[in-house]
Order: sequence, then structure tokens, then C-alpha cells
Amino acid sequence: MAAAFDVLIIGGGPIGIACGLAAKKAGLQYTIVEKGCLVNSLYNYPLYMTFFSTSERLEVGGIPFVSINPKPGRPEALEYYRRVATSEDLRLQLFEEVLEITPNAGQYIVQTSRNTYHTRNVIIATGFYDIPNLLDVPGEHLPKVTHYYKDPHYYATRKVIVIGAHNSAVDAALETYRRGAQVTMVIRDKEIGNRVKYWVKPDIENRIREGSITAHFNSTVTAIRENEADIATPEGNITIANDFVIAMTGYQPNFRLLEKAGILLSDDGKKVPAYHPLTMETNMPHIYLAGVVCGGMNTHLWFIENSREHADRIIGDIMQNR
Repeated sequence: MAAAFDVLIIGGGPIGIACGLAAKKAGLQYTIVEKGCLVNSLYNYPLYMTFFSTSERLEVGGIPFVSINPKPGRPEALEYYRRVATSEDLRLQLFEEVLEITPNAGQYIVQTSRNTYHTRNVIIATGFYDIPNLLDVPGEHLPKVTHYYKDPHYYATRKVIVIGAHNSAVDAALETYRRGAQVTMVIRDKEIGNRVKYWVKPDIENRIREGSITAHFNSTVTAIRENEADIATPEGNITIANDFVIAMTGYQPNFRLLEKAGILLSDDGKKVPAYHPLTMETNMPHIYLAGVVCGGMNTHLWFIENSREHADRIIGDIMQNR
């Protein structure tokens, strides 16, 4: 059967949109398949999140992103990427999960939760926000525990443990504290992470220093119960009263989808997928990677601003081989 598409893009986030724009500009037959809503990962970010990057560094396809703020927030980003997708009339298949990618006579069959597609090329731009890194401790699956932080009002007046020391954890700690929560941070390392936004880092350090937020460094949560939690600290094990646990322990790409597609992963624990850095093509011919998925467990290496160029590299290689 002839391929219905020249390229099928998995993931409808900013980088998937960038790939769609590049494919359309090149005159390729394409579609974007996204398992959730448009820019699903951004939609699930905290309501008041502010990007580290300025708006022009979040632009895709050369389409201006105009913001009234020095650094845009989640609502502005959602509006921008939605307007880009709709004004450019991108072909989108939303709320449709890709289940399998199978080679077939020099092409690929892509099976989703709704359809079966035939394509010559596949671009995987699935990001990393859908699968949290688990704590693997008793009580982690209680309703009071979440790996996704959304709105600080929910935690007003409650006793909250925030696990982690990077941007997501720091934002959750500060915002819930300012909504009246009693916040305890549990941090595996000896200090707040050095990748925390430079205008936020002094704020959290000052709140810890003055005692407004309690922080246990070099510590881990070892068990969670309905009304309390156990923490292993350098001074010994302690138990504190607790209503909610916000575990900002990071996320990982969908390695299962990559492995089922035949893409090799490094065996050093970082699970970095095999791909050519100039073309972004993996060890599987005509399957490409774009965006943060390229880093494996090193999810801090790739962002919108330094991976949007993947789209042009990939489409350029596809056109050259066409």
C-alpha cells in the first residue's frame, strides 16, 4: 500500500508544531498525532508558571510571539501555539495516542488508539512530561500524593511536603506557602538546584533561611501515610504531620514506544536514544527524533529554544532523500 503521508509527526507540542510548519512549507503530506490536547504538556504546567526564556526564543516557524511581559507565562504560550496551529491550518489528530510503529516494505505503519496510518517518515517529538519518576516508597499511590502541581489555592492552610530542588519544586513551595500552606521541602542534595530561575532562587533561599519554609537537605521521604510522612535526614529519621505531598521528582520520555519502534537506547542508565546529531535520524531509517526526547533521562538538556531547529534539520534530510 502506498504511504498516505510523507511524514507523520508524533507529538503536538511546540516542537511537533515546528516540524509540522516545516513539513507544510516543504510541500510534504504530513499529519501531527497528539495523545492529548494541543500542546498538552504546556497545558498541564502550573497555572502561574513563567518561562525561563523570553518570547522570541519560544517562537516556531518564524512566527512572532508578542508578549507584554519580559518572560511569558503559561496562558500566553497556550494562546500563541494555538494561534500558530489554527492560523497555519496545521493538520492535527488530537486525543489520539500512538501505540506502535512497525516497519513495512520500506515504510511504516503507525497504529494509534483510533486509526492506522501509513507513512514514509516518522518524527517522534513526544517530550517527557507524561511519565513521572516515581519515589518507590510505601504510600506513594495515596490520593494525597501528586507528581503534577497545578494550582496553589488547593493547598491553602494545609501541611504540604514538596519533594525536589529544581524549578517545579521551588515554584510549588513558594506558591503554596504564599497561599497559607505550611511547607516542608525534602531535598536529596545539599542545596537548591543551580538550574532554578535566577530571579526565583534568592526568594526560596531567603524563605528557608528565615524559617518560613522548612527544608531538609540530603534527605528523602521514606514512607507516606494518610496523615503523616517519614523522612530520612542526616540527623536521623523523623515523622511529620502531613496533608499533601507534591513530588516534583522529574519525568521521563516514553521509552517503551522508542524501544518498540526499534530505536536503540544507551545502557548507561541515561537511556539516550541513538540518532545522528546533524540529521536527527535514529538507527531506524526514516525515524527521526526532535526536542527533549533526544536527551533520554537528561531532560534538562533540550528546551524549545535550542531544539526548534531540529524541525528544519529533519525536513531538510527528508527532502534530500526524497
